Amino acid sequence: MGTPSYATEILKELLNSSYEVVGVFTQEDKPVGRKQLLTPPDIKQYCLDNNLDFPILQPKKLKDNLAAYIAIRELNPDFIVVAAYGQILPKEILSLAPCINLHASILPSYRGASPIQEGILNDDEYLGVTSMFMEEGLDCGDILGYSYLKNDKNMLVSEAFEKLSNLAAKLTITTLDNFENLKAIKQNNNSASFCKKIKKEDGEVDFSNAKKLFLKYKAYSFWPGVFLKSELKLKDIELLEDSSKNIAGEILSIEKDFIVVACEIGSLKIKTLQAPSKKEIKATEYLKGQRLNIKDILE
Repeated sequence: MGTPSYATEILKELLNSSYEVVGVFTQEDKPVGRKQLLTPPDIKQYCLDNNLDFPILQPKKLKDNLAAYIAIRELNPDFIVVAAYGQILPKEILSLAPCINLHASILPSYRGASPIQEGILNDDEYLGVTSMFMEEGLDCGDILGYSYLKNDKNMLVSEAFEKLSNLAAKLTITTLDNFENLKAIKQNNNSASFCKKIKKEDGEVDFSNAKKLFLKYKAYSFWPGVFLKSELKLKDIELLEDSSKNIAGEILSIEKDFIVVACEIGSLKIKTLQAPSKKEIKATEYLKGQRLNIKDILE
């Protein structure tokens, strides 16, 4: 049971293992882009592209869904592996087989929908994945295993997703191979934290704090990106330093391939800018077009 590329990597690992995949559950196809083309989830597209011959089911909901329950029961699984599926499993499905969830955080931190982005936003030293028993609550089941990596200071969310997907895939096989001998550990609910589904407006930033803006850029660079109140998108950003005190948004320097912009605390290198409904262009070209020079304010 899974939906995005994170889940697809786990499926690939299962297909290359000694385990037999008897079925895939994923979310419904959704309209995507300006033309609102009906697009299958990543995992379904992978199954179709590779002519995989097990059923792919896309129930709108699992709760109070007798057809979905019967479909799983008839597949008679030994395990149900869940990864970024997007629905909480009801107890009648949880009772059919051990349900193992691969959650992309070091639980009990960041239960919920956006754990990788939250770890990056908080500049955590490590990012990781947890294999755990599923319960009816949100990411609160007993822990079966962990795998983690160092959070590189320049690692963007897309790279973190890829690396954590690979870790999760390996951890899935390790968990299944050793399942009979694993002693599940209860989560400490007192130290649990939660993260929400990301909305487009979460990408809005200002030039108050360079480090915070850079962390937001790292976390949201894939989607929704980071943008000013004017909807000017900031791309290809580097943190220059995080201690100087300046006028927010002041252009400090214009170099060949980048500009330096001040924050109230710290400063940033910005290589690319994108005005609303326009193509992205070099930041230096954007300044020329707007007739902005050193000491002017970018807004």
